[in-house]
Amino acid sequence: MQRRISSVLLTFGLFLAGLPTLATAAVFSPQSFTMENGMQVVVVTNHRVPVVTHMVWYKVGGMDEPPGKSGLAHYLEHLMFKGTKSLKPGEFSATVARNGGRENAFTSQDYTGYFQSVAVDRLPLMMKIEADRMTGLILDDEIIEPERAVVIEERRSRTDRDPSSMLGEQVRAVLFQNHPYQIPVIGWQHEIEGLTRKDLIDFYKAWYAPNNAVLVISGDITMDEVRPLAEKYYGVIPSRPLPERINWAEPPLNADLRVVLEHERVRQPSWSRRFIAPSQMHGATEHADALQVLGEILSGGATSRLYRKLVVESKIAVSAGSWYSGRARGPGTFGFYLSPTPGGEIEAAGKAINGEIDHLIENGVTPEEVRKAVQRLQDSAIYARDSYRTPARVLGGALAIGRTVEDVESWPERIGAVTVDAVNQAIAEVLKDRKSVTSLLLPKQKS
Repeated sequence: MQRRISSVLLTFGLFLAGLPTLATAAVFSPQSFTMENGMQVVVVTNHRVPVVTHMVWYKVGGMDEPPGKSGLAHYLEHLMFKGTKSLKPGEFSATVARNGGRENAFTSQDYTGYFQSVAVDRLPLMMKIEADRMTGLILDDEIIEPERAVVIEERRSRTDRDPSSMLGEQVRAVLFQNHPYQIPVIGWQHEIEGLTRKDLIDFYKAWYAPNNAVLVISGDITMDEVRPLAEKYYGVIPSRPLPERINWAEPPLNADLRVVLEHERVRQPSWSRRFIAPSQMHGATEHADALQVLGEILSGGATSRLYRKLVVESKIAVSAGSWYSGRARGPGTFGFYLSPTPGGEIEAAGKAINGEIDHLIENGVTPEEVRKAVQRLQDSAIYARDSYRTPARVLGGALAIGRTVEDVESWPERIGAVTVDAVNQAIAEVLKDRKSVTSLLLPKQKS
């Protein structure tokens, strides 16, 4: 299981929010071109160590699955590690390991990605075998059925046996009334059980094409070295017509909703409240940068507003904060969370954080808070350039949802232009008079 990360990759969503905000500096200084078959190639050169990260991102995820076929994208991700006409089942991973590399894969609502980190002289081999499985995957029942059991067991271990994941799944099903974000990426078990070989093959043939993929390579290599390799291994794969995407629209939430889960495995209760928010690609996108700054003001470390007020000063909570999830093709979310102090009343703690939300709506943020938040983002993100993996992750994730290289590189200027008024307007857009979903995770009461 080391080779894949098979859940919504929320970690990747933090990278772009944490890039440097230096006013005149580029972020990664990548080079990019698009081959005749429509596959975009991006290279970030970093000569610190003789290693490269090779990533292929497909612009397809859980939100693209047909109705009643949940978990299809994730199931296919598993099967991509099986055989092709050139590689026996398991030989892909064995080849990576034999050449001293590390690999992984991930599925989200918006995209699916595969990557290897290897010594630079092993890059041509990685490109050869990755290009092979773009079109040459063999799917038969002898391969599909055992992997179905693996996927179902993954769902049981990661969701059905984890109260926090169980609650999160139910909250998303309530928060999103129409958008497929309401459906878990891993899928509902009864639908996983019903997926057929034809479903998998049709999905693979529909979406796994070079004109629906992005190749990102970062590390000890230049574009001049990558271009002929990309043309040799990926450029010869023909493009294909892609399915027409559904333009999902989410209706407004017209009621405040509450989801409660009591479970015998819960030791520390928790409270959260979620609002639908604009993302970088959906809704009032002009607020996305300001919402990143707002999230830092509210939850950026021990001096942030919510931690200071609720943990340090009032001591009503052991943890408190907020999050903004906005790097998505569809709607984003802005949320608040809190865990009360031992023996504390969760309802009282929830009332306290609701009071902070009301205060935020009424009074907004201050110029000093905005200035410090931007500074903290700068301080925490300056090392993003030094990693040979982070650039591939950030750029690939952005391009896979429809952003551009220029969007990533211009982020410092955009975040630097965020004003107090912009943050306060974003607060009004997302929080004022908006309905939300409140969730409570509680220890099971003894009968």
